[in-house]
Amino acid sequence: MAENLTSVTEFILLGFPLGPRTQMFLFGLFSLFYVLTLLGNGVILGLIWLDPRLHTPMYFFLSNLAIVDIAYACNTVPQMLVNLLNPSKPISFAGCITQTFLFLTFAVTECLLLVVMSYDRYVAICHPLRYSAIMSWRMCVTLVITSWAIGVLLSLIHLVLLLPLPFCRSQKINHFFCEIMAVLKLACADTHINENMVLAGATSVLVGPFSSIVVSYVCILCAILQIKSGEGQRKAFSTCSSHLCVVGLFYGTAIITYVGPRYGSPKEQKKYLLLFHSLFNPMLNPLIYSLRNSDVKNTLKRVLGMETDI
Repeated sequence: MAENLTSVTEFILLGFPLGPRTQMFLFGLFSLFYVLTLLGNGVILGLIWLDPRLHTPMYFFLSNLAIVDIAYACNTVPQMLVNLLNPSKPISFAGCITQTFLFLTFAVTECLLLVVMSYDRYVAICHPLRYSAIMSWRMCVTLVITSWAIGVLLSLIHLVLLLPLPFCRSQKINHFFCEIMAVLKLACADTHINENMVLAGATSVLVGPFSSIVVSYVCILCAILQIKSGEGQRKAFSTCSSHLCVVGLFYGTAIITYVGPRYGSPKEQKKYLLLFHSLFNPMLNPLIYSLRNSDVKNTLKRVLGMETDI
């Protein structure tokens, strides 16, 4: 087994098999998106840190989501950009396995953070008088640490199952990063256990949490409809709409990719879905929260000196 493992020391990511001009265009476009992702999420983190009015559970969770989005992009995009400039440049075996582990960790953590954020909105709207007691800082920190811990633990399970596999086939991975299913296709051993674990893990961290989010928002909708004031309804809807947009984007692409019928649609479609998932989602999240959230917009105006405090 050791000989098989050491026989492969690097992989080549096929990425996007396009012409040189198209690849250069994509390099420029994805570089711009990457900068916007880092800048947008960095601004969200900075605004939350600077404004004491945003030191609340809702924005504490949002800051952790921004950290995950930055980590997401930093894990996959730089290697993708390198491959667009030099398609034949390999990634080391250790680097590839590390990328797989980190991607799974951040994906699971984001799933759970979105559930935590929906629970926060549920308590705020359905139990407003008990909100401070339920969502104490101790509870918030515990929820965030638990989300990260489960993300690391589940990813370690996949890593432990992946490492013993012998890799003695083609070193070419048909993807733009070391996605676990693409890596498993290169193993020259039975990978049914690994594939079933990926499906089971995806189902447990996608379908289960998504169902709980749906239940939370059904309860939230019922509570909002009972609010007599139109202004109160509008404010309640505005605090939830951003989160719903992010949930739809994240869970929609992830469920289609990993829980669809036997990894369902053609490989190329899955590849581009994961491109959206790992590049566009982290870039869009801060835009969604800043454009649809009055607190964030007002804080940005104050920081830029466009609005004075009363």
